[in-house]
Amino acid sequence: MNKWIFFCFIAFATQAVWAADIQATLEWSHRVELSTPVSGVIKSVNVEVGGKVKRGEVLLSLDTTTFRAKVAESQSELTRMEAELAEAEKELGRVKELYERTIVSTTDLDQAKLRLAISQSTLSEAKARLLQNQKILADASLRAPFDAVVVLRQAEPGQSVAVGLQPQMLLTLAKSGEMIARMHLSLSQLEKLTKGQKVALTAAGASYTGNIKTLGLEPIKINDAFAYPVDVLFTSTSPLRAGVPAQVTLP
Repeated sequence: MNKWIFFCFIAFATQAVWAADIQATLEWSHRVELSTPVSGVIKSVNVEVGGKVKRGEVLLSLDTTTFRAKVAESQSELTRMEAELAEAEKELGRVKELYERTIVSTTDLDQAKLRLAISQSTLSEAKARLLQNQKILADASLRAPFDAVVVLRQAEPGQSVAVGLQPQMLLTLAKSGEMIARMHLSLSQLEKLTKGQKVALTAAGASYTGNIKTLGLEPIKINDAFAYPVDVLFTSTSPLRAGVPAQVTLP
């Protein structure tokens, strides 16, 4: 009797371990490919592969000589338009006074009003051009959208960047300190899990605790069988690489 209980215990334990330990692969939790939205020549690249960057940090800059000149030109034009508007306002005030004294005609008053309206419209256009050129100047510097690690660099000083229908990828970033362990489960295994559920995992010789981020809705074919992708999100202070094998222990 005792031998039978012992045999059942060993069989159950072996089955439980086999069912709970799932092979997975590490992936970046958030990966982006970056390019400048404006054309130009790269002046400097401030990062290397493997380097960590902070949100807002300048990663790459184009030569801004032409962009700065356009901003200065727009600013000068705006100053001139403001002066013309002030003069048109004074002129309208003078004509109104003469009109009230019946010295000038209604036509003269209408023309003064028209000149003011044209000046106001021209000033608005000048402001828009200045904002546009300032935006182009700002876009000549590529900044990190979040705290990240540089995983790929395809940019060098002197390289030309041409903006077209297909963006020219210059740098690839991945969110630092956060990874995903991606595994594939059967439908019966999937149905036992819930989004946000905590699970244990190991990768690169270290142990972590993660949370289930996504439960796949469509199966994919793996080794003549269908399985659902499941992502486990976890944080790590140690540098990890995408593609590294991991093991997830399901509860």
